Amino acid sequence: MAKKIEKKIKLQIPAGKATPAPPVGTALGPAGINIGDFVSKFNAATAQMVGDVIPVEISVYADRSFDFILKTPPAANLILKALKLEKGSGKNATVKVGKISAAQIREIAAKKLPDLNTSDLEAACRTIAGSARSMGVEVVG
Repeated sequence: MAKKIEKKIKLQIPAGKATPAPPVGTALGPAGINIGDFVSKFNAATAQMVGDVIPVEISVYADRSFDFILKTPPAANLILKALKLEKGSGKNATVKVGKISAAQIREIAAKKLPDLNTSDLEAACRTIAGSARSMGVEVVG
């Protein structure tokens, strides 16, 4: 018989750099799971992805055990990483912070496809292009 899920917790943590300090400790403490155990398992699972922010969905069971599912990094982070920028534009309509090519958008869309609500790569490309435009990044090509 499957275990009963008590809680689902969603966090975004830098890959390989989880610590028991906030926000991880404050989110997991009330759930009653072993924070050190989660931190070590998460850091081991994300060791090869250092530099990315990884969304994680933690399922906490009635017996205080847990499972977690790693998601792909947020589209905004992938766009910033592709353009080697720190952050997007605060005034996206007037101030552009960079240009992104159709090839870069396709690459990001292919990486994000498992977590998007479409299975069509072209629709995923349009979604990523929209995210880029809302960050003040000009889409070329």
